[in-house]
Parts: sequence; C-alpha cells; structure tokens
Amino acid sequence: MKNLRVAWLVPTAWFYWQPALSEFTRLFPQTTVFTGRFPGFGQGLEGTFNVEVVGQVQVIEMNRNEQSYGDNFTYLSLGIVGHLCRFRPQVIFSSSFGMWTIAALLLKPLFWWRVIIAYEGSSPGVDYRNSALRLLIRRAMVWFADACLTNSHSGKDYLVEILNAKKDRVFVKPYEIPDERTLPGSSEESGEIEESFSALPRPVFLFVGQIISRKGLPLLLQACVALQNRGFEHYTLIVVGDGSEREAMENFCQEHNLSGQVKWIGKVTYDKVGSYFQNSDIFVLPTLEDTWGVVTLEAMLLGKPILCSSGAGTAELVEDGKNGYVFAPNDSNKLADLMQMFMDDSDFIHRMGDYSKQIMTQYTPVAAAKCLAEITELVIAS
Repeated sequence: MKNLRVAWLVPTAWFYWQPALSEFTRLFPQTTVFTGRFPGFGQGLEGTFNVEVVGQVQVIEMNRNEQSYGDNFTYLSLGIVGHLCRFRPQVIFSSSFGMWTIAALLLKPLFWWRVIIAYEGSSPGVDYRNSALRLLIRRAMVWFADACLTNSHSGKDYLVEILNAKKDRVFVKPYEIPDERTLPGSSEESGEIEESFSALPRPVFLFVGQIISRKGLPLLLQACVALQNRGFEHYTLIVVGDGSEREAMENFCQEHNLSGQVKWIGKVTYDKVGSYFQNSDIFVLPTLEDTWGVVTLEAMLLGKPILCSSGAGTAELVEDGKNGYVFAPNDSNKLADLMQMFMDDSDFIHRMGDYSKQIMTQYTPVAAAKCLAEITELVIAS
C-alpha cells in the first residue's frame, strides 16, 4: 500500500488542509497535491508533501447574496488532465463537485483509478437543493465515485438523503483540522501581542474571519449593544480580519458607543493568528452559514470555550454546557445572554477551555490520516 500513487485535487490548499495531508503523505509517500492556489506551507509543515500548482482559480459570481455563499462557479484549469495522465494515480481524493472532480470521474474508465469525493460539509448556499440540474449532476458524480468523505454528520445526511449516496460508502471524519504547530507565531511576536492584551478589560471575546455579513459579525455587534443596554461594558471584543463591510461595521460601533469595547485588528498572517487565540478568553463564531468553520477547532485546540452559531458545521463539535454553547444565528439576545454568563462567572472560561482541549485530543492530523488511509485501502480492495 505504501507504494500507491495518490492524488489530491484541492482547488485551494489552504492551511487547514495541510496537517492531514502531511500525515497522510507519511503513510503514502507517493502522494501529490494538485491545487490552483497554494499559500505556502504552514509553520512546521514545510516540504512535508509534494505540491503542484495547476493554473489559477477563478470564482465567477453568478448571483450575490450577502447572507449566504451566493451562487458561484469556480473555474479550474483543465491542465489538470495532463497532470493526472502523467502522474497516473491509483487513488484520487477530489474536493467537492467542481470541474476537477468531473474530469477525474470522466477519465476513470480509461485509467481505472479510484475516486473519492471529499465534501467539506452541508450548507444551504452550497447544497443547491433547489437546482434540479445541479442535483442531477451531483447524483451522477456520487454514483460514479467509489466513496465520499465529509467533515460533518450534516454533510453525510446531504450525501445520503439528497444525493442518494450509498450509506456504507460515505465516511464522516473531520479532515480539515488544525495542528498546534502551525498556529502560534514567533516568541517575539507572541510577546508583543500578549503585552497589547494586558491592559484590556476582561473577559476578551475573539472573532476571527472575513468582515462580511455571512460571517455574522453584525449579530455579534448587536449582542454587544444588548449588553450595553443591560449595563455591561467591562469586556473586550477583538475582531481579527478584514472585508468589504468593515467600514460599515466600524461606523455601527461608533454610532452605538461601542468603540471602547470593540478593537479592530485587521488582517493578520496565519502564523500570527494563534497568538490572538492564546491571549483571548472566549471564541465566538456567529456565522450565518459555514460548511465547516475550522477557526472553531483552532480555538478549541488552544483551550478556549466556544460560542458557535448553528450555521457552522463545526457546531457539531461543541458540547452544550461543557466546552461552550450553540446558538441560533439570528438571535442576538441569546448570544448576549451567553456572553453575559462568562462575565458573571469567570470559572466557566477555564473549565470549558480545558474541555475544548480534551475534545480535540480525538481530532488530530494523525487520526484524520489514519481514517483517510483506511478509506484508501477500502476502495483499492473493492
């Protein structure tokens, strides 16, 4: 099995893909990751797997929806065909239902490779349940594939109940997971960030993500207004990220006298973001819609309690009352109640943070790679 040639088709080999890919390559050294966009290796993972960049990724927006992913078409280079013909993999893991997955499936009868579709997770904006044509194409792709893999149980439900995948050929295992090595910045950078946190009112809530409506930051800011109306002002909300709606949201904070509580950090490089997790007290993901939401797992890995909306796939890993709470993505008052709870009793922070770390002991890159290896062996044997 170690001599198997395995190809991964990943439009963007972002940092949260890399830990599992690194460990998988230990098991199958003849693995190559084909991608249209590669940001470089995460800290501590340099050169641990082979990468070939094929063309460029172009996202064509067909119908914009600020509250959702919208209707998009992702163009990927058809040069992937030549790369696959030269590499001649025996197994292909292909991300989602895009052009590269279609190419791999169409060439399957010619090259007799096995194809496994990796579907990040279910979400209204990417499931296209109201599009008869897209569902028809996806059902055909699932039928031709040898297996499917997804991070979440909601993803499995979509694959089985909507796309008619065979239940025994759909595997649920978080494979987009962080590695603690890739998160903290250098000691010098960490020290500077820690010092900047020292004078902040506690507790410190942290938001990390794009500053767009879909990520739910307006809901979080409305929760801050609700707290203010209740007389709670001794806390800090750190916002890490940037986006098209940042100016409007900063204006909202000024209009509602939240400037003392909300601190805007802007975009930071991935190797620095871990320092913000480490120095904050509670992580908040108020997203309206996220197929997965790996930032939740990054916070859990670094021992933080979680306030996560039910719109994120990673909400499945939040155990209510043990390592955090899940709330509806349209209920700012409920979110304010949960934030207030941490202000009233700081003991929750340490207890729930410890439980977050405990949960993450079962979701490691090594565990993910082991599951991926088992799926690989299964499809080869069938």
